[in-house]
Amino acid sequence: MKPRIIYGTAWKELETERLVGLALRAGYRAIDTANQRRHYHEAGVGAALKSAGVKREDLFLQTKFTDIAGQDHRLPYDPDAEVETQVKQSFASSLEHLGTSYVDSYVLHGPTTRRGLAERDRRTWRAMEEIAQSGQAKALGASNVAFDQVEELWRFAKIRPAFIQNRCFARYGWDGGVRAFCRANGIVYQGFSLLTANPQVVLNPEVGRIAEAHGRTPAQVVFAFSIAIGILPLTGTTDEQHMKDDLGALSLELTPAEIEAIGKIA
Repeated sequence: MKPRIIYGTAWKELETERLVGLALRAGYRAIDTANQRRHYHEAGVGAALKSAGVKREDLFLQTKFTDIAGQDHRLPYDPDAEVETQVKQSFASSLEHLGTSYVDSYVLHGPTTRRGLAERDRRTWRAMEEIAQSGQAKALGASNVAFDQVEELWRFAKIRPAFIQNRCFARYGWDGGVRAFCRANGIVYQGFSLLTANPQVVLNPEVGRIAEAHGRTPAQVVFAFSIAIGILPLTGTTDEQHMKDDLGALSLELTPAEIEAIGKIA
């Protein structure tokens, strides 16, 4: 399936199963998680999926490989193993947690360096490519990447990223450079923290005026704007009504003038 909005599961701890269950009942069919117990509870996602009664083919499941620097003591792999083995162990653990034989997207959860790709990152990607070649990951992606890293990964990869996932800030042009690269190369850009990273946009009077004109909420306007500029939005709300509201943004069509006005807010 091709997702239009994704439910993100970071920072939900033992509430993960309940909240993912709520999201699925609200109508979400795309779920983002990671095998990183420090910030995610992947097994909680799997428990929710098991009891939801949704067909696997109707779901888009995305999880991530997180390098050891991003983990706490609850590692999903042998810390002394080669990174290729760590990727395989982490992925096998993810399949077990999620109760599935494949994922729709397997994501590198950020390079190990702030700029460029380290040799370890390249080895990690090659191991991920092997998983994709086996059919157990339908697509690959990368998150928390700078523009130069996206370019380098694109040149290096044998199986190129289908998804890029970044935190999106209005004050940085909604990650315009990376979005433009994605658009030019057929990559789907996923944006997270659209609301929490941009309170000045959500609370802006112009956004409020647009929301009132459409009979919607400012949050819905921000999500509709993000979709209009080529962002596949993630929402991580823990409020059941907000889950429904965020889905409602999919039916909100802003005018070109409204999109331009919101784009000028920094």
